[in-house]
Amino acid sequence: MRIGLIGLGGMGRGLAKNMAAKGIDLTVTDLAQDRIDHAVSLGATAGKSPAQMAAKCDVLMICVTTAEAVREIALGDGGALAAMSAGDVLVDHTTVSAEHVDTMRAACEAVGVHYAEAPMTRTPAHANRGEVNILFGGEEVLMERLRPIFETYAENIFHVGPAGHAIRLKLIHNYIAFANVATFCEGFALAAKEGLDMTKVIGIISAAGGKSGMMDLYGEMTLMRDFTPHMSLSNAQKDVRYYAEWLESAGLPGFMAQSVHQTYALASIMGHGDESCTAVIKAYEDLTGIEAKLPDPE
Repeated sequence: MRIGLIGLGGMGRGLAKNMAAKGIDLTVTDLAQDRIDHAVSLGATAGKSPAQMAAKCDVLMICVTTAEAVREIALGDGGALAAMSAGDVLVDHTTVSAEHVDTMRAACEAVGVHYAEAPMTRTPAHANRGEVNILFGGEEVLMERLRPIFETYAENIFHVGPAGHAIRLKLIHNYIAFANVATFCEGFALAAKEGLDMTKVIGIISAAGGKSGMMDLYGEMTLMRDFTPHMSLSNAQKDVRYYAEWLESAGLPGFMAQSVHQTYALASIMGHGDESCTAVIKAYEDLTGIEAKLPDPE
């Protein structure tokens, strides 16, 4: 199969690397030329435009930042979907909104294109190693058709259920994960303000019910003041916003979701959007005037 990949950011870069390494006929594009050049150096071919790629590829993958960006690529003027042929597949790897996947599926079905809803979990480091998790929503026969491609960069491929279920479960997952980050950052900031021994905070919390995967990933990095954007704060804000909007449309109250979203929104407004999601702690530190950090080595 001829594969096209639009989006070579944190996750897409790793996808391209692993597909090219496994000999897949891969064409790529991105807004940043240096990312395209890097993928080409690994064995990919540079595409001229989404529409040009869509016309030549059997499977077109989109791995960008927002639902709005996906719709512009696929459905905008000169968009990719209009150039695709019946029987082709559009794989949506982006973390989007629940409403988005329903819109995209209908648009694809109208022209005979298969829409593959396939959000991912884990981090860019996992993508680089070929160890992402893929959540697939839709018919199993389509998932099996794509499996040889997915297996070049995924450790786990989960069939979540019918179309629309994968992104919904991904949004629930991301909301819980980012709510956890906001919670432990608040706790770290309070511990620092009150003069607690910061060398003991993570260990004691993790020895009981406060232990979490996100603290395992990012807790020590946060206290070491490492805010490398493996998962950016602006992306966390976006994902929680999609979750809160979906929650409201489903007729459920969203007091906690709105609190988490506004916490990230505040940190983003304060200028930390391009840093790690854990930079949410800086919103609290600006209030306390004290950094939550491990003591300097003697």
